[in-house]
Amino acid sequence: MDLEQFSEEHAVKKVTFSVWKQILKIMLKSKKELVLLIIFAVFLSLSEALTIPLNGYAISNLIETYNESALVPFIVLSLIQITVFVVSVFGFIYFGSKLETKVRYTLRKESFKNLQKLPFSYYDTTKQGWIMARMTSDTNRLARIVSWGILDLTWSGFFMIFTIVVLFISEWRLALIFVSFLPILLIIAILFRKKVLILNRKSRFHNSLLTGLFNESFLGAKTTKSLAIEEELSSEFEKEARTMQQVTIKAVLYGATFSSMLLAGSYTVVAFVIALGGYFALQGLVTMPILFMFIRAAMNTFEPILNLTNFINELQVAQASAERVLQLVNEKPAVDDTDEVKDVYGDLFDKKRENWEEIKGDVEFKDVTFYYNPKEIILDNFNLKVKAGQTIALVGHTGSGKTTIVNLFARFYEPRAGEILIDGVDYRKRSLAWLHSRLGYVLQMPELFSTTIKENIRYGKLNATDEEIIAASKAVGLDEYVNTLEKGYDTHVGEAGNLLSVGQKQLISFARAIIADPRILILDEATSSIDSEAEAKIQKATDELLKGRTSFVVAHRLSTIVNSDLIVVLKNGKIIEQGTHTELLNNRGHYFELYRNQFIAERREEKYRAIS
Repeated sequence: MDLEQFSEEHAVKKVTFSVWKQILKIMLKSKKELVLLIIFAVFLSLSEALTIPLNGYAISNLIETYNESALVPFIVLSLIQITVFVVSVFGFIYFGSKLETKVRYTLRKESFKNLQKLPFSYYDTTKQGWIMARMTSDTNRLARIVSWGILDLTWSGFFMIFTIVVLFISEWRLALIFVSFLPILLIIAILFRKKVLILNRKSRFHNSLLTGLFNESFLGAKTTKSLAIEEELSSEFEKEARTMQQVTIKAVLYGATFSSMLLAGSYTVVAFVIALGGYFALQGLVTMPILFMFIRAAMNTFEPILNLTNFINELQVAQASAERVLQLVNEKPAVDDTDEVKDVYGDLFDKKRENWEEIKGDVEFKDVTFYYNPKEIILDNFNLKVKAGQTIALVGHTGSGKTTIVNLFARFYEPRAGEILIDGVDYRKRSLAWLHSRLGYVLQMPELFSTTIKENIRYGKLNATDEEIIAASKAVGLDEYVNTLEKGYDTHVGEAGNLLSVGQKQLISFARAIIADPRILILDEATSSIDSEAEAKIQKATDELLKGRTSFVVAHRLSTIVNSDLIVVLKNGKIIEQGTHTELLNNRGHYFELYRNQFIAERREEKYRAIS
């Protein structure tokens, strides 16, 4: 297995204003929480900065010279300072957490909403793991950094400002010397933290690879055992785990060194302040309380500098997360309605049903050309007319264009050239929601939601009654199976229906299509995964369902399409034969050979089963 390579260029990215401008707009949707977080952070920094002069006041008036009249003001001021501090801590924790939650919610909501608009082509070219990582880890990281990062930035910045103001008021010469050290500490911290940041990112990168290896091993357990490659996979996992261990230890070492150096730098400033302040004190330029204030201020510079450097580096890390999340939010659908169509018909989230016309069911493919890759054209000037209520079967070998035709008709993709007309009107002049609300689609490998059998069927008609669900189940022969289950229709199907067989999932998808009562129906090799007994039940229900509807049937078993109004035989995206079952058999062409070979194969299979 080829593993991705880590690049330091992508570990730390330059902060881009346009990206953070959009993130700020998302944050401003929680303006109340943002403003209150900043206010509480300012008051927290103020209360902590005022501790320094308050302690200086105590030393001057209560220790050096005991001034009894200064005791009450000191107690009152201390209580006020403590109260402001406690309220500020509560406020920033509460509103910081609330802001983080709301930003995460907004990012995920906007991302998920946009995902619903994106067509099949997006999911064809985008890895599921990439999308999941954006929706989970990236949104978590981004929400955490922008909320708590603002707190760190506000608290650290204002704490330093308030502290410096107090120091300049107390002794400007010593304050000027003290302030001159701060940029040096900040620059050293930024440069050192960048290396720590890269190593931490590299560690997380190798952790992601480890997670991927573990996930593949879990999902492909049967394949691993059947190929007897346990030793090879274990060696690969061990190698990657060892690399991660080495990188992580190096990151910890650099992190410890960085913290130690910054601490040493802070105490160097403290020592210099003590030495210079002591000299000033001997010269009578400063008092001991003021010297104490400067020593405390020097000792307190460690945490805000650390917070500021953390924020700068985290912002660089968050840049990558922000770009990836916004890519998901801003991704434009390759298949979408025009603004003119949306004005009349609405969109997927604001449907104007009052303007929707009924579908009669006439369909025409008119000079349709389509390809995924321009060098591999799948349909070239394809033409086909279907009358309302007809059942059209599409037959051909794999790659002949059967599924492409129905996916184009369902507008999961759109023609590169030509038109697809429904009732004489180009379907792009009506909305996606208008078409999909009148369309039933049963896939070869049905997708179920992780809920009950009843709710999976109800997705076909959200306001369906239990009686309607049971009637649809009986129509496809599902009810008999459901009644053998302890919880019946309230039985949970598992994740993606993994507690059911493929055939059982297919029966549920048929029941879902029946209850939807669509005007146009697409069956994409819908009976290929069902045994003969189940197929007989479905075929009877399907014949009833197809009556009066325009239907496209992608056929795997040719025995299921003998009653179709028109059978279209495809090869390399072109129609080589078309007609009824009887007409095509009489022609003794390509369809005849397909049907005969499949008939012989099925007879052999039945004979084998009878013997065994």
